Amino acid sequence: MAGLRLGPLLRYVDWESGATATVWVEASRPCTVAVRCADGASGASPTFSVAGHHYALVVVEGLTPGSTTAYEVLIGSRRVWPPDDTRLPPSTITTPPAAAGPTGAAGNAGSEPGGAGTEPPGMRISFGSCRWAAAPGGGHDPAGPDALVTLAAHLAADPAAARPDVLLLLGDQVYADETSGATRRRLAARRDLGEPPGAEIADYEEYTYLYDESWRDPEVRWLLSTVPSCMIFDDHDVIDDWNTSAAWQRDMRATPWWHERIVSGLMSYWVHQHLGNLSPVELAADPVYAAIRASPDGTETLRRFAAETDADPARTRWSYRRVFGRVRLVMVDTRAARVLAEKERAMLDAAEADWLRNAVLDDPSSYDHLLVGSSLPWLLPPLVHDAERWNAALCAGVRGPRWARFGEKLRRASDLEHWAAFPESFDRFTELLREAGSGPDAPATVCVLSGDVHHAYLAEPRWPKSDPGPGSHPRTDSGPGSGSAPIARVLQLTCSPVHNSIPRSIRAGFRFGWSRAGRRIGRLLSRHGRTGASPVSWNKAGGPWFGNQLMTLTLHGRKSALTLVQAKASKQGDQLEAVLERSLTPEEGAIFSHSTEC
Repeated sequence: MAGLRLGPLLRYVDWESGATATVWVEASRPCTVAVRCADGASGASPTFSVAGHHYALVVVEGLTPGSTTAYEVLIGSRRVWPPDDTRLPPSTITTPPAAAGPTGAAGNAGSEPGGAGTEPPGMRISFGSCRWAAAPGGGHDPAGPDALVTLAAHLAADPAAARPDVLLLLGDQVYADETSGATRRRLAARRDLGEPPGAEIADYEEYTYLYDESWRDPEVRWLLSTVPSCMIFDDHDVIDDWNTSAAWQRDMRATPWWHERIVSGLMSYWVHQHLGNLSPVELAADPVYAAIRASPDGTETLRRFAAETDADPARTRWSYRRVFGRVRLVMVDTRAARVLAEKERAMLDAAEADWLRNAVLDDPSSYDHLLVGSSLPWLLPPLVHDAERWNAALCAGVRGPRWARFGEKLRRASDLEHWAAFPESFDRFTELLREAGSGPDAPATVCVLSGDVHHAYLAEPRWPKSDPGPGSHPRTDSGPGSGSAPIARVLQLTCSPVHNSIPRSIRAGFRFGWSRAGRRIGRLLSRHGRTGASPVSWNKAGGPWFGNQLMTLTLHGRKSALTLVQAKASKQGDQLEAVLERSLTPEEGAIFSHSTEC
């Protein structure tokens, strides 16, 4: 008899019709999985099989727009979710009103009709990255309380608490290179950990252990069944510093275990994370998904796809676009889409860069807020930025081969591989954001949402006075569309980790990176590397904050506000503590303002 192994995860909710959603599950054997809602909506799908595991992504149709409805999962006629003994609230699907305004499908640039439409209801978007699975119940947790577990427990205990409308998980959802004691015991039961890759993940089956550990926590399982989620990978989903450089890639490909790791990593990401990012329309048009569903065993089809993608990353797009009423989210792949050849280094290959530009700039009148999800921060502490730009120049040979060899060693040892380490890509991305925030149809805010660096902060760019950009006063030239046209506020919002730690020495280094002394050292590095000035400067607008944390954007019309909460241990149990509450659009009417630096 088939049972429910993992899930359900509520992934996609259609903000155009308010009538469809997708629910991801893993079953214990081949079967047909059905989702049945209290309002009469339903959907069913046979499972597809990969490496002895059985999955379904159920498209639920007939939902009532502007409603919240409970649902249950059935295998055959037997209910398998919610569990009979659960003390958690019902899993629900919340849909926006059908008149939420112009929208588009994930990853489908150019799909939205123009026009303002009816003003949609306000929405809340919570985001963060870098989550080790929670420690076993009752065990000591060296990283402290898990922010996702604490959020889930808080929402489950208080039905009146405001829930996020969507949860953005910005990378390192699992750690293939840093396994827990429980996972290591499972690995040791099937192979010799004295052989490479040791206590790291070796193949697809072992990747399933990570998702079991991350998504089976009862509170997290309930939260992910009720709040829609959008995901993108970062390095630890595969390995630390994944795709740092061409030399790094050559060294990894020379090891006997790497091919199986990268192929299994991409396979497991496709199954567990990528599919749920897609709309039902995109799923129906996906040839790989169709081939795997049509086969009794899709393992070899998916393995071939993953191997070909590793060999030629340009053949696959992991980036995607989602639209929530008048809020546009563009989620960018900053790992697999890289060009690593030293003289051609780019964060995004040419096709990916063109897609990003179109996804951002298409029909700007259709959104009030632009969110760009980048697992890696665009704006870093200035010293770190200058060090990465300097290092990129050294590796490119600006100071000769000896410095180039030193630069490659330093790049790997110090994780110098953010946007700043790809200078031309940084400059183009900066210009794209400036362009997105300018003009008569500019949104109220343009925010880059990031994680990775195990702390939280806000950074605000300043464009040169000779080139007025977003964040400046409205333009008063006499050209078409000028005058009172709104100009966006552009911000880097970084929030990490959800559940992890950072050494005190690195905390001190990040703080120093924002200081005047740090900026002076950065300028010296720039001179040595002959890097030239960046096209924009920036200041820290908040932080840094250290701890397990989540940020939430509250968006209503052209108003935007930001909250940062941290998970704190107390005698009454783990609690969420607000350390930042700030309006991002004060000119539109402040929502609130409060912050505490940690």
